[in-house]
Amino acid sequence: MYDIAIIGGGINGCGIARDAAGRGLSVLLAEMSDLASGTSSWSTKLIHGGLRYLEHYEFRLVREALKEREVLWAMAPHIIHPARFILPHNPGTRPAWLLRAGLFLYDHLGGRKKLPASRRIDLSNDSEGEPLRPGFRTGFEYSDCRVDDARLVVLNARDAADRSADIRTRTQVIKANRESDHWHLTVVDKNTGETKTEQARLLVNAAGPWVDHVLREALGRNTASNVRLVQGSHIVVPRLYEGSQCYIFQNADDRIVFALPYEKDFTLIGTTDEDYDGDPGKASISSDETDYLCRAVGQYFRDPVTPEDVVWSFSGVRPLFDDDASKAQEATRDYVLRSEGSGDDAGLVNIFGGKLTTYRRLAEEVTDKACGMLGEEKDAWTAGAALPGGEFPTGSFDTEASLLHDTFPWAFRTHTDRLIETYGLRAHTILRDAESYDDLGICFGADLYEREVAYLVEKEFAQTSDDILWRRTKLGLRFEADECRRLQDWMSVNRSAR
Repeated sequence: MYDIAIIGGGINGCGIARDAAGRGLSVLLAEMSDLASGTSSWSTKLIHGGLRYLEHYEFRLVREALKEREVLWAMAPHIIHPARFILPHNPGTRPAWLLRAGLFLYDHLGGRKKLPASRRIDLSNDSEGEPLRPGFRTGFEYSDCRVDDARLVVLNARDAADRSADIRTRTQVIKANRESDHWHLTVVDKNTGETKTEQARLLVNAAGPWVDHVLREALGRNTASNVRLVQGSHIVVPRLYEGSQCYIFQNADDRIVFALPYEKDFTLIGTTDEDYDGDPGKASISSDETDYLCRAVGQYFRDPVTPEDVVWSFSGVRPLFDDDASKAQEATRDYVLRSEGSGDDAGLVNIFGGKLTTYRRLAEEVTDKACGMLGEEKDAWTAGAALPGGEFPTGSFDTEASLLHDTFPWAFRTHTDRLIETYGLRAHTILRDAESYDDLGICFGADLYEREVAYLVEKEFAQTSDDILWRRTKLGLRFEADECRRLQDWMSVNRSAR
C-alpha cells in the first residue's frame, strides 16, 4: 500500500514524487512512456518569470515564477544558467516606455538578489546589436535563466528514487477504482504487456495534456474538458550569432519569439501558440509554423533564416487550464489544483496547467495538500535542497568545470565541460578510475561512450537510444543514422542480458 500514486512522469509528477518521498511518504510514479517524453521536454528551455504575462495581468504567476528563478538556479547550477536577454524596440509594436515600465516591474516584483537588473542599451553601438538589422537603435537587456528541461525532470525522478520512491517508466495506469479508503490501480508494463495491481491511499493525476484522458478512461469520469491544448513548436538552426546573449523579438501579431544559443553550435527559435485537437503524442510542426518562425526572426537578424536551414524541430502540447481566453497566447499559464475525498474516502488531486518555472512550488502545494488529506504532518523541504549533481562545494559552475578537467586531464575539455553541464558532480562517477578513453569503452558517436550510456541506463531510467540522444542528452543533433542504430543495438542486447 503506497501513500501516494502519481500518474505522469513529467516535471510536475516527478517534482511531486521527489517532494513526497523526501517527506517520508511511500510513492509510486507511473509514466506510460519515458520521463519528460511529453510537454516537459518540448519547452523553450527557460526558467523565467514570463515578461509577456504582465500585460495579461498575471501578477501572481509572474511574482511566483520570478521568486523561483534563483531558488532553482541554486538547486541545479549544472543545468540552470543565468542569461541576459536582449529586447530590441520595434517602433511598430509596444512603445518603449511600456517596455521599460514592464521591465522595472519585472526587476522588483520577485525579490531578485543575484541576477543583474535590466537596463536600456544602444543597439547601434553595443555588441548585442551586431547580429541585428541596421535601424534597431533602442533596446533593453534583462535577466532570466536557461535550463535543460528534460534533465530537470530526470534529476527530480532520480532524487525521488534515491529517497525510496518507486519510479516506473513505460508503465500505464489503465484503471483506477476507489475502494473506500484507498485506490485499486491496474497498471500495464508496456514493454512486456504484463498487468499488475497496486494500491495507494491517495492518487495524483499529473498527466499533463492527458489529464482529461486519465479522468475519462482510467477513472471513468464523464467530465467536461478542463485543459486547453496549445501546440508550441520550435526550430533549431546552425548558430546565427556569436555571444551568449539571448534575444526576445516582438511581432506585429503581439506574439513574441525567442532566439537562444543552443548546444554550442546551434540557435533555438520558438515558440508558436496554436490550439491543438488530437493525440498530444502526435504533435508535429507544420510548414506554416516553420515559415512563421523564420519570418519572425528574419525581421530582426541581418542574416535571413529559411526553412532549409532547419536541422531539427520539435513540437509539444501545453495543457493550459481552460479559462475561455479568446487567443491561445492569452490563456493563463497558471496552474489549478482540484482535490476530492475526505474522511474515509481515498483522496484524488488533479493538476491542470502549470509551467516549468513554478513546478517546485506546485509540487510543494500538492504535497502539502496530500499530507493534509492523509493526516500526516510533514514539513516542506525542497527549497534549499540541491538536485543530484548540483551540490557544488565551491558554489561556482566554472570552478567545478575546471576541477573536473584537472581530475581527468587526458579527456578533451569540450567533453568534460559537456559532462559537468549534464551531470554536475556525478560526472566524476562516470569518469572515475578512468585513465584514458580506452577505459570508457565503445564510442558510439560524438563523445558518447559506453560508460556514460551504462550510467544512463542504470541510474537515469533510459531504455532506448531516443531516451539518451534526445532527452538525457541532445547528442542526437550530432549523431548519424548508423550511429543511432549502433547505440540502439547495444542497448537492446544489454537490456536482454539484464
